[in-house]
Amino acid sequence: MIGHAEQKGSNVYVYNQNGGFLWNRIGTLVGYTSNTVTIKHGSTTYVCGERGEVKFTR
Repeated sequence: MIGHAEQKGSNVYVYNQNGGFLWNRIGTLVGYTSNTVTIKHGSTTYVCGERGEVKFTR
């Protein structure tokens, strides 16, 4: 479960509900839920799951 996501420079860092690091990806944080993180990189928006996998793009 995703606890929070934050922008640090040009990267988005994702943490679990206990504050433990899960994964990071280059891009701009658009938003997050307990199950997904939305990141914009260039003209593409990625919706990523709890393990950093890309669920779909827009």
